[in-house]
Amino acid sequence: MRWSHPLPRTLWGLGLGRAFQPADEHIPFLIHWICALKGECPLGPHRALIRHHGSSVGSRPPSGRHEQLFRSTPAAEAIQQHRRNLAEWFSRLPREERQFGPTFALDTVHVDPVIRESTPDELLRPPSELALEHPLPPARLPTLALSQLFDPDACGRRVQTVVLYGTVGTGKSTLVRKMVLDWCYGRLPAFELLIPFSCEDLSSLGPAPASLCQLVAQRYTPLKEILPLMATTGSRLLFVLHGLEHLNLDFRLAGTGLCSDPEKPEAPAAIIVNLLRKYMLPEARILVTTRPSAIGRIPSKYVGRYGEICGFSDTNLQKLYFQLRLNQPDCEHSAGGMGVSATPAQRDNLVEMLSRNLEGHHQIAAACFLPSYCWLVCATLHFLHAPTPAGQTLTSIYTSFLRLNFNGEMVDSTDPSKLSLMAYAARTMGKLAYDGVSSRKTYFSEEDVHGCLEAGIRTEEEFQLLHVFRRDALRFFLAPCVEPEHPGTFVFTVPAMQEYLAALYIVLGLRKTTLQRVGKEVAELVGRVGEDVSLVLGIVAKLLPLRVLPLLFNLLKVVPRVFGHVVGKSREAVAQAMVLEMFREEDYYNDDVLDQMGASILGMEGPRCHPDEPPEDEVFELFPMFMGGLLSAHNRVMLAQLGCPIKNLDALENAQAIKRKLGKLGRRVLPPSELLDHLFFHYEFQNQRFSAEMLSSLRQLNLAGVRMTPLKCTVVAAVLGSGKHVLEEVNLASCQLDPAGVRTLMPVFLRARKLGLQLNSLGPEACRDLRDLLLHDQCQITTLRLSNNPLTAAGVALLVEGLAGNTSLTHLSLLHTGLGDEGLELLAAQLDRNQQLQELNVAYNGAGNTAALALAKAAWKHPSLELLHLYFNELSSEGRQVLRDLGGTAEGGARVVVSLTEGTAVSEYWSVILSEVQRNLNSWDQGRVRRHLELLLQDLEDNRGATLNPWRKAQLLRVEGEVRALLQQLGGPGS
Repeated sequence: MRWSHPLPRTLWGLGLGRAFQPADEHIPFLIHWICALKGECPLGPHRALIRHHGSSVGSRPPSGRHEQLFRSTPAAEAIQQHRRNLAEWFSRLPREERQFGPTFALDTVHVDPVIRESTPDELLRPPSELALEHPLPPARLPTLALSQLFDPDACGRRVQTVVLYGTVGTGKSTLVRKMVLDWCYGRLPAFELLIPFSCEDLSSLGPAPASLCQLVAQRYTPLKEILPLMATTGSRLLFVLHGLEHLNLDFRLAGTGLCSDPEKPEAPAAIIVNLLRKYMLPEARILVTTRPSAIGRIPSKYVGRYGEICGFSDTNLQKLYFQLRLNQPDCEHSAGGMGVSATPAQRDNLVEMLSRNLEGHHQIAAACFLPSYCWLVCATLHFLHAPTPAGQTLTSIYTSFLRLNFNGEMVDSTDPSKLSLMAYAARTMGKLAYDGVSSRKTYFSEEDVHGCLEAGIRTEEEFQLLHVFRRDALRFFLAPCVEPEHPGTFVFTVPAMQEYLAALYIVLGLRKTTLQRVGKEVAELVGRVGEDVSLVLGIVAKLLPLRVLPLLFNLLKVVPRVFGHVVGKSREAVAQAMVLEMFREEDYYNDDVLDQMGASILGMEGPRCHPDEPPEDEVFELFPMFMGGLLSAHNRVMLAQLGCPIKNLDALENAQAIKRKLGKLGRRVLPPSELLDHLFFHYEFQNQRFSAEMLSSLRQLNLAGVRMTPLKCTVVAAVLGSGKHVLEEVNLASCQLDPAGVRTLMPVFLRARKLGLQLNSLGPEACRDLRDLLLHDQCQITTLRLSNNPLTAAGVALLVEGLAGNTSLTHLSLLHTGLGDEGLELLAAQLDRNQQLQELNVAYNGAGNTAALALAKAAWKHPSLELLHLYFNELSSEGRQVLRDLGGTAEGGARVVVSLTEGTAVSEYWSVILSEVQRNLNSWDQGRVRRHLELLLQDLEDNRGATLNPWRKAQLLRVEGEVRALLQQLGGPGS
């Protein structure tokens, strides 16, 4: 993972003089792995430090004459200022890291990757023997801690130069950043002076001569006064050269002459060569980090030790990383205070589920071998479960992830083309990914991989680029499949990366047919020739009778237009494929893409498919989401930084093609999970005008049964909250909605006519937001269903305030909301303050005779109320009779429904009552429901015995059968 941004030539100098923040301003996050450091620190109290596999805390300064070299007060102050400046600069985190909470910092929390010692013989293995796997360190080659890097080798020889190498994503940049911070806070006492150089920064200087002292002084101003003492520092001086692959070093004497004077101007590459030769400052220690392909740029005779950064080869390291990242105590502030963050128990549950999946699902453990992918897993979980910062999308997380790892990286700095490493990956890995999506497969043979990597390679330079990519970056994208059913195959390191790269391959216009590849060149050539020849012949034709020739050559101008039409047809085909993937009927009844992504990380809950069952078809529902997201302006800016620019015209034409296809297929009625996927596509696209036009025909928002997490509420509110047209119905029944979700969705609720919030466990806190909704001057809700929520009387006290000031609501359902007598009495006392209500359902609320009768009398006096539901309350037979008599004698008043019968006849609302019972049979208290059904059955039998009308008897018998069927489902007597 890189240090955040491409490092300019002024990285180490400019901006380092700002006041340093005291260490105690950062609150350390302590868990049982943390051990507080003791003793004095140059910058004040020690911060909490978490280390694993390579703590430098145990280092001791060597005794003797090097105990303290910079004894003078000015020199000591310069070193201290240098420490403060480095600590401030290297403590700065990119925006992608700040999402984990304001107290998150790499100098307080860190897990060292495994570093194993390697030998020159191992590095000289032929490239054909290099596999994608990262084998565990052999027993004869021990792992290294950071404090052991400069220990004497096996033969007792002093080690002065150490080369650490690792593929993209193994954590080289993070390791260097942490090592520098360790020195800043006194945790590397073996070195009195540490000078880090970015080789990318040095390469930007080109061949312009500058001395080593000038390079140091330009970047670290406080060291200017002590540079003459640098030569006397000896082994207490450490140079850190990060990213050697950016420099083209020539160790031949004919190419780089010898130079031992730190004040003599030379090309930066020449200075580095002489430092590594130990001809300049021979006693200084040097730590080099590089990608594997650049190891050979330093002759092995100048290297005392090689170390391979192997990532997290132990799942315990992965678990520790996740524990530290996901258990930040103040992540609730990361979204600007909006929303409700996960509780400590919820965060612990996330970590526990992830740990279990790491133990049982070896493919995700193989992916998390690379620390970068551990970061991606944490960022994705944070996106799914924590408050979402404004504008953050899943596509932007993946693009930021690639920018952290590939920004400023070239395939080969020695190649004249200076091709971006990400652009090369998009061309090769993107083709493999898209071929997999097109053929609906996620497992790739070695032939598949070779076919995509070697397609179109003709020259020696292209083969060299391929060789570098295979050694440095192939493992970042592909991993060997560890499933026994697919031996010898490869998969993308995380499944979503395949869909991202496939989408990137399309939007960059890399997918071209043979006709397009050849036709473009021919069309441009013919178009240019046609214009020139037509101009010449137009002049000649005025003198000679050759008027037909200009006409023929004018026809050549049509060729570019024809080619443009072919390209347009290709875009239409891609848009058609994308939209069809989004609306595949085979995927209609699976989970939404956000739940699918969470399940792939945290593991599937419940039983898995039997091994003998046929495998389900592969699902690529994220592919269209990523296509839309990559066309957004924010992601296009980041892609341009990666060397993968998307032209504005191409983005516009792709968007128009998608719009045409989406307009045809997007009007169909979708199941709830697919409707959420459709809305998530628009959220990723981040184009309100486009979304408003595409969703203008949406009249019913049915998300019933979809688990509405804070992220999903944000998605729905962002896409639909700014629309203008009315939503006839918004159904969010059984969505696990909480009060924070209600607040987030308020702009959508203001557009709804019918709002269903039943079965959501909403309590009195949510009623405060519902009161504000009803009192809003733009509220147009006519039907509000709140049944099966524990509102209680406290919640109703808030709702009646909203009813008093509302002018649109006509139907209100408070079925099974725990109102009791107190709640019904509150409604009875305040009902007359609302003049528009037509139907009120307070059934199954545990109310007694007195409260029910009081509400019935208030309903009877209400000017507009037509129907009052009171069935399944704790009413006696006498109370039910009184209520029936009141409803029967009230002329023009509200009808009161308390039973399945009215006198000796069947109530016209019997089907409404029984369907409500059938719908909630599994969620209601079954003993209580059985008792009420038995009372209803007894009432039906009594009325059937009291009537002589055969038609009424038949109706009563039919309803009795329905009630008996419900009793049988509850395990009660059906006869």
